[in-house]
Amino acid sequence: MKQLVFPGDKVADEPRRIPGCFVEDGKTYAANVSLQSDDHVVPLKGYYVPKTGDDIIGIVDEERFSGYNLALNSPYGASLSARDTRDELKLRDAVYAKILAVNEVKEAVLIEPQKLAQGSMIAIDAVKVPRISGRNGSMLDTLAKFTGSRITVGKNGIVHVEGGNSELAMKAVEKICRESHTSGLTERITKMLEEQTRKTGGQGD
Repeated sequence: MKQLVFPGDKVADEPRRIPGCFVEDGKTYAANVSLQSDDHVVPLKGYYVPKTGDDIIGIVDEERFSGYNLALNSPYGASLSARDTRDELKLRDAVYAKILAVNEVKEAVLIEPQKLAQGSMIAIDAVKVPRISGRNGSMLDTLAKFTGSRITVGKNGIVHVEGGNSELAMKAVEKICRESHTSGLTERITKMLEEQTRKTGGQGD
């Protein structure tokens, strides 16, 4: 049985690492409005806090002499040294990168950048990223199969779609976000993609 929990509600009697939750005095509490079912807690909304080791998508929002500042779909930003990238980046370029470190004010330092080709992007609640990816990437595989698009998802909630039927891919991502807290989601997404690809006669260009 699923129940709605609110910020500050206890969700576990022991410390657990759950997205959208925090630990205090050895117990775990909800930090966001969430749905709880047995041992599972699904936050309905939440913003991204940079964490070392995360793979993210950042958007260049400032060019500096020594590198770049990037927006992360978060109250916190990130920096990338010009020495760590072979690409010359410009404002609004999208970059897939790894967080090397996070300083005391939650600003991230990025490494291993990959400039993403021009495409469509959407920003979602970071807590819904696991639903976009699916178990072992199964949802992404389904989206790619029916749309022919290359879909890159950052843990910070930015989704980049390149090629194929990008419009259908974005539509599916939005549906996943709206219905992320419900059961049977994979089946509904697959059915929608099958119906849409039949109507259009393929994956698109």
